[in-house]
Amino acid sequence: MSVSDPMSDMLTRIRNANKAKRPEVSMPSSRMKAAVAEVMKSAGFIESCRVEGETTYKKTLTLVLKYQGKNKQPVIEGVKGISKPSCRVYVNSQKIPRVMGGLGLAILSTPQGIMSGKAARKQNVGGEVICHMW
Repeated sequence: MSVSDPMSDMLTRIRNANKAKRPEVSMPSSRMKAAVAEVMKSAGFIESCRVEGETTYKKTLTLVLKYQGKNKQPVIEGVKGISKPSCRVYVNSQKIPRVMGGLGLAILSTPQGIMSGKAARKQNVGGEVICHMW
């Protein structure tokens, strides 16, 4: 199956697994998806991520989702893809969005790699806004 926008596919899989309260979600892997997952992990939105498989085109990225409280409320309340293949969204370092007043996470693709909006602001670098997460 060919997916026209792999990042939106990844975000949709995370959103659906979160609503179904699944412990983990798997998807086809890429270096960009793995880098986005590492940013989510360092921000505390997921427990862990791992890449499985031996050949390049058959690798699978598995994310272990994070839940909190007695009734296991998901840590990720919402995910929104910003850039699309038809409409890329670029920002400079002064215009990096603050998601939910700084409580959320903006993930950017910069010349220094995939990083959170906070890290990009600190390094004074802009780039393509991939998604928002809160």
